[in-house]
Amino acid sequence: MARNIQSLERAAAMLRLLAGGERRLGLSDIASSLGLAKGTAHGILRTLQQEGFVEQDDASGRYQLGAELLRLGTTYLDVHELRARALVWTDDLARSSGESVYLGVLHQHGVLIVHHVFRPDDSRQVLEIGAMQPLHSTALGKVLSAYDPVAHSEAIEADRKAFTERTVCDMDGFERILDLSRARGYAADVEETWEGVASIAAPIHDRRRMPVGAVGITGAVERVCRDGELRHELIAAVRDCARAVSRDLGAGRF
Repeated sequence: MARNIQSLERAAAMLRLLAGGERRLGLSDIASSLGLAKGTAHGILRTLQQEGFVEQDDASGRYQLGAELLRLGTTYLDVHELRARALVWTDDLARSSGESVYLGVLHQHGVLIVHHVFRPDDSRQVLEIGAMQPLHSTALGKVLSAYDPVAHSEAIEADRKAFTERTVCDMDGFERILDLSRARGYAADVEETWEGVASIAAPIHDRRRMPVGAVGITGAVERVCRDGELRHELIAAVRDCARAVSRDLGAGRF
């Protein structure tokens, strides 16, 4: 059995201690509550403070939870709410389109899949929740890059790898695709990431009208496209799904 790392256990215990009871605690209070020497407790608190997980009041010297911990918690809650609001609409999109549906959010310079609805047939499929997709070539990644300034910066700074002959890697070409995506209200990937596969995605906004994710469908090129063009009814279905989730998140009409 793997052994736990004692310093991490102590840091976690400190965060739990600061999260309950009094809002701010002094070094002596923290050390005595956890049965630690003051020097040990101070070293852990100093590290947590450097990472933004703990803050120290200048006047009293007491400690409280930091803004970085709040940011991480808010991110978790935002993703949880996004997924919860999207469940019904993504199921409907899978049924109406006949294709797999993916819900993605920006995470670590890519797109994290937080929800996946299987294509409604009897084919063998693999659940892809937790998988990462690139920003520059996938429909989900492009639409996030088009609407989210942080995603845009990360896509620009990243090494835009060519996955197929159709992948657009040069800066000017990529920016033109993002401009077109913003003008249309959706993004597409036709064999730019995987041979024989096409995708359509649209942005999801929250009550602040800020982009919080994207929803899209993925399927074989011959099903998603007709006569070399994306099927208009599938584009409309994806955009309608994104609008519905956005409305449920309080974004109003788009």
